[in-house]
Amino acid sequence: MERFRLTEDQLYKVCDCRSFDFETTEDLTPLQGIIGQDRAVKAMDFGLKIEKSGYNIYVSGAWGTGRKSYVNLITETMAIKKDRGKDWVYVNNFENPYNPKAIYLEGGEAKTFEKLIKRSLRLIKKQVKEAFASRDYENSKAMLMEAYNHKTREIIDELNEIGKKFGFVFSHNDQGLVSVPLKEDGNPMTEKEYKNISDEEFTRLKNNSNTLGIEAVDYFNQLRSEEEKLSAKVRAMDESIVKKIVEFNIESMRKKLKLNPGLEEYLQDMAGDIVENLDRFRVDKEESGNSNPLLLLTQNSEENFFDRYEINILIDNGSREAAPVVFESNPTYYNLIGAVEYRNEMGVMKTDFTQIKSGTLHEANGGYLVIEAKELLSAPFAWQALKRTLLTGKLHIESLGKHSGAIVTSTIKPEPIPIDVKVILIGDYYLYSLLHEYDEEFRKLFRIMADFDSEMDRDDDNVMRFARFIATHCEKENLLPFDKGAVGRIVEYSARLADQKDKLTARFNKIVAILIEADQWARIYGDQVVSEKHIEKTLYEINQRTNKVEEKVMEMFESNDYLLEVQGKKIGEINGLAVLGTGQYTFGKPSKITVSTYHGKAGIINIEREVRTSGSIHDKGVMILTGYMGYKYAQDKPLALSASIVFEQLYSGVDGDSASSTELYALLSSIAGIPVNQGIAVTGSINQRGQIQPIGGVNEKIEGFFKVCRMKGLSGEQGVIIPHQNVKNLMLSEEVLQAVIARDFHIYSVRDVDEGIEILMGMKPGDIETKGTVHYLVNERLKVLAKNDSEAGE
Repeated sequence: MERFRLTEDQLYKVCDCRSFDFETTEDLTPLQGIIGQDRAVKAMDFGLKIEKSGYNIYVSGAWGTGRKSYVNLITETMAIKKDRGKDWVYVNNFENPYNPKAIYLEGGEAKTFEKLIKRSLRLIKKQVKEAFASRDYENSKAMLMEAYNHKTREIIDELNEIGKKFGFVFSHNDQGLVSVPLKEDGNPMTEKEYKNISDEEFTRLKNNSNTLGIEAVDYFNQLRSEEEKLSAKVRAMDESIVKKIVEFNIESMRKKLKLNPGLEEYLQDMAGDIVENLDRFRVDKEESGNSNPLLLLTQNSEENFFDRYEINILIDNGSREAAPVVFESNPTYYNLIGAVEYRNEMGVMKTDFTQIKSGTLHEANGGYLVIEAKELLSAPFAWQALKRTLLTGKLHIESLGKHSGAIVTSTIKPEPIPIDVKVILIGDYYLYSLLHEYDEEFRKLFRIMADFDSEMDRDDDNVMRFARFIATHCEKENLLPFDKGAVGRIVEYSARLADQKDKLTARFNKIVAILIEADQWARIYGDQVVSEKHIEKTLYEINQRTNKVEEKVMEMFESNDYLLEVQGKKIGEINGLAVLGTGQYTFGKPSKITVSTYHGKAGIINIEREVRTSGSIHDKGVMILTGYMGYKYAQDKPLALSASIVFEQLYSGVDGDSASSTELYALLSSIAGIPVNQGIAVTGSINQRGQIQPIGGVNEKIEGFFKVCRMKGLSGEQGVIIPHQNVKNLMLSEEVLQAVIARDFHIYSVRDVDEGIEILMGMKPGDIETKGTVHYLVNERLKVLAKNDSEAGE
């Protein structure tokens, strides 16, 4: 057995603090970057540098590995090397208001543009009002009116000459130019006189009037034409005046902005719209004010009219000095792509281009957008919207009702904005695998995966980086300095978390928790430096807060509610090991495994499977036992055996194959009638050739059995058998180490079933031909069962 026993240095790897060239973390320079993630760092660097479509990044890894912190650091660093991005505004489409136009400006110019527009409108209103109230304008208009009046007088004079022939003269009243009957003295007839005329005279006048109407048509057409000419000349004069005012102000704006085709087109369209609606600029609000409700509505309509010239600033990068980096914590559909909002106007829901709101894709345009993948996929329609935007390169703001099939009111359709953004999704590897397997568009769009590992090599460089990480966090969180002993203990704890003595955990969130709590304990004790004792106190207190279930389990062992023997020998019984988890805390729990063998052909019966309390992996492990038994003992005879295997007092279910070797030892013991040492627990899976395979949770399993043995009394012969591959995972507690040093407890490693047989049964495993060995005795018993089965068949 001695050759299988592990030594103290195989059970724990101490961090040699003597190699540290510092006394406390105050002596160390803070860490820049991240530790032990070379693969992920290279992938991120490449993915951020390549400026091609489809090279977005999926950051994979366990929570707490520093994924998000590094993404934040590297994107901010890369953003500094890029322009701060364009400003984007939505403006009115004067030809089609239902399709607002999107215009980009240089970063920081959106607010300038908005101010220039507002100032120009104020000036245009003022200058237009002054121009139309000027003496020059009145004189020019009077000249047009004089020419108009002169021409119309000539036409009316000619019309009167014709009218006199029919006994009429033409006169102006409220209804315009009308014909008036003449009396015999040549003067116009009054209305009273007209009412008193005879029927014969009325008939005569009516006939003459009809004839005159026909004769006067051309003259009336001439009058109408002159009126239209006057209106057109006045309009042309007004437009010319307003156009000069508008062009002057717009030219002033052009000089203060960096023009682009979209901006220039808008300025021209706005100028044309102002000229077209010049009458709106003639009168001030004060002049149109009135307490009359109808007039107030008219006034409000006038005010709303000028909203058409508003500038809706969608994105303003004026305060930025680098490209945008946006973290979206709630990636809903509207939060990503923006929305069109509505306002209530007298009970009617209305909207226009001023109600368009930006999304984080707008905000991140030209830079980087970071999203939690799980949150994105949980939000209805958000994932599809993001993919559509990245595939088309255009960001459409659309109502969800359009996609859901719901009935929606009439709305606007803003012009899509070209998008250039690097999207970084943060999630786990399982989610990445699902998306990569089932979503073809995901494969096209996210061609870079940065995979953050949960562990790193425990070499000298990483240990020093680990110490610098502690120093960095002390500075960041204003913690007390940690001495070299404290750093060394944290390194050892990190190896325990990594479940491998030559590795360190990369889940820094757990390390940070230790740092913060150890700092607090040092302050409670009144110390100025965090030392190893504060780390030990922290780890102890964390366990005490979370190990209630373990204590309850141990109480049941102490009171013999759980039947478990840790001394003596028994046939067909063995102590197996399992790991239980309660969220933050995991611990090992030994369980008695019993086997009953008897004549029959049922094979190996897994009682847990029969009552459906076992998982598929555990069932597989039990079935492997059948394969081993056939391979080892049934080459020359049928395996006429019935055997039942059960985890005693286990009611919550079992899974995993780590007890398959344990079950095999109990099975062989039962068949051959050879007792098994109850002081030695076993863990390890097995293959059909009898080779022992590694398992998980080896430290917790050993410590769990040790606690039960210590509770029931250490005999010096107790211990645990583990697979030899798990030796590298050992970072056992101090109490177990001291018991091993005192030879009160033992850890054995084995490579195959035969080595375990020798430890557990105290006999040579031998083979089926060598008398007095375990395999021989098992084979002989199986021969008897096969013979009995043959005879029973006859």
